[in-house]
Amino acid sequence: MKPDHRVAGARMRLYSGPLSMFGAKVEIAALEKGLDVEVVMVPFDMTNLYEPKHPEVLRINPKRQVPVLVHGDLEIFDSTQIVEYFEDLQPEPALWPAAPAERARARLLELKSDEVFFPPVIRLMGLQETPDDPAAVAARAAVAACYKEMEAMLAGRDHVAGSYSHADIAFYMAQLFAARMGAPMTAATPGLLAWRERVTARPAVRAVVGRMAAFLASVGRPLPEFMADLLPAGAAA
Repeated sequence: MKPDHRVAGARMRLYSGPLSMFGAKVEIAALEKGLDVEVVMVPFDMTNLYEPKHPEVLRINPKRQVPVLVHGDLEIFDSTQIVEYFEDLQPEPALWPAAPAERARARLLELKSDEVFFPPVIRLMGLQETPDDPAAVAARAAVAACYKEMEAMLAGRDHVAGSYSHADIAFYMAQLFAARMGAPMTAATPGLLAWRERVTARPAVRAVVGRMAAFLASVGRPLPEFMADLLPAGAAA
């Protein structure tokens, strides 16, 4: 395949944020593939969040959200679309299974992490001070049901879709935010806890999540234990 003259030699630029779950997915995938990507962290603080929006994010993404990828004159957004581009751009190491049926299952799991598992976690974000609120109880129950489903899926395998894939990256980041919001994995899902240890041990994951942990520690936010373990020695958790 001949390189696209519009992107050949151009360095990719990824607009992300220090607490962007979807940006972190893309960063981990880029590191796993050894891609040369410049990461631009857009303005963010715990009070104003992403306001004011970065002008490039506003220009490129009508949803006004990170992540956004620029590669030459190619401008795309949405974490799944970006990692699919990475797969086309650099097929090895593959982060989807090779067999069509297994690949389809992995893609479905990546979608479910983003669009089935994560919405209850989003609901918990505004209910941290009222954990007994019926909405919070229902959200935690939905998260726990997903954990139970994933535990069964992991039986006899190391990763959620067979080989390590974008499905693992997506679910890892989603469960990270669930743990932060009061819906962590527990001893009820030992297979998932062991899976998380395996994924956390990957250098690409440690690099991205370690930086996220450092940001949270710098603003005085509590960290789940598995994240606190990634802080540099002497850093406050």
